[in-house]
Amino acid sequence: MKVYISADIEGTCGICCWDETNLQTEVGTYFREQMTREVAAACKGALAAGADEIVIKDAHDTARNIIPSGLPKGNIKLIRGWAGDPECMVTSIDKDFDALVYTGYHSAASLNGNPLSHTMTTDVQRVTLNGVVANEFLINSLTAGYYGVPVVFLAGDKALCEYAQNYIAAMQTVAVNEGTGNSVCSMQPEVACDAIEAGVKKALLGDLSLCKVEMPEEFELVVEYKRHKDAYRSHFYPGAELLNPTTVIYKSADYMDVLKFILFCM
Repeated sequence: MKVYISADIEGTCGICCWDETNLQTEVGTYFREQMTREVAAACKGALAAGADEIVIKDAHDTARNIIPSGLPKGNIKLIRGWAGDPECMVTSIDKDFDALVYTGYHSAASLNGNPLSHTMTTDVQRVTLNGVVANEFLINSLTAGYYGVPVVFLAGDKALCEYAQNYIAAMQTVAVNEGTGNSVCSMQPEVACDAIEAGVKKALLGDLSLCKVEMPEEFELVVEYKRHKDAYRSHFYPGAELLNPTTVIYKSADYMDVLKFILFCM
């Protein structure tokens, strides 16, 4: 079994402030360590379920957050840095993977549930895909669907976990945080890691076919930027249109085209 893990930090247990996401700060060091512990827990769950290969994408900011020595022994590969391809937070995923797992994921820009809610960048106010507010979970899950890879597990904030299970009912989730306004109420960190390990193991021992993503026939992406100058620049992307001074729309029947727009315009 070949498993892909995409790891972010804004949904890591206990995190609630932007300086805690910064690799260069003292408080950021703790959350970098907790991010690593949660990824390690996901690896342990996958190995216990029979995974013989695990690929991890450090998918936050510089993509240099996970501490490699904190990962368990095994056939585990860690992707650090950004390749620059459209798959982005799930770079190098392909049809050979049996499952996709998320840790540290967070709610979308314009939604509550996490003080650090955003979608891909803090420069956008709101993103919708086919009329639904889009988060990074949705964007990356559709990438998995593009390659036929089931999405089986998510750890992050409670609001996103509820969103994810509404999207894929059979997947497993662990809500390590619950956001209210600019605060979070979180699990005890070690308990969170135990729950992640157990959740990933349960997910991978289940019927993975129930977690396959249904791909729409058409895609309509609407991006509302915080600054009008960003919308103006993005509307020059081939096929994009300016709806108003801060909003751009892009349509395609090929999801890879949508990912390319996101890569260059978000």
